[in-house]
Amino acid sequence: IYAANVAEHHLADGNAMALGIAELAHREAAATLRVSAQVEAELVELDAEERQDYLSSLGVREGGLESLIQATYHLLGLRTYFTTGPKETRAWTIRAGMKAPQAAGVIHTDFERGFIRAQTIGWRQLLEAGSMAEARSRGWLRSEGRDYVVVEGDVMEFLFNV
Repeated sequence: IYAANVAEHHLADGNAMALGIAELAHREAAATLRVSAQVEAELVELDAEERQDYLSSLGVREGGLESLIQATYHLLGLRTYFTTGPKETRAWTIRAGMKAPQAAGVIHTDFERGFIRAQTIGWRQLLEAGSMAEARSRGWLRSEGRDYVVVEGDVMEFLFNV
């Protein structure tokens, strides 16, 4: 992964140096992205709405650090799934292609050993429902078994017995 640090006004379109880095990365079949250290320093001071407005005004959808994290996850073959409960929502990192029992094992080996099934929903659909309880009442939760390959952004509730 090549990351080019550019001035704020070059974030959307790049500059000669960033374009040169992109050409080199292309020849090496590597990923490239533009970041602005100046912009990143300013983003940490903003709330979510101000942050999105600022990024939009620069012609980009996300900050450079977020882009770097996503590119790194992709390069390493990693995915994220979520668990949620009354007290917290948590992100879990797994390898791409991992099946539900192995993903459950990332939380605790007992979850993998006693895996029965996983109640699953995509994060966007869960946001639309507003809660797991509402998603369940709408019949939106899918019951996935041992062969289910976890998808980026799944929200999962594991049923197990040990």
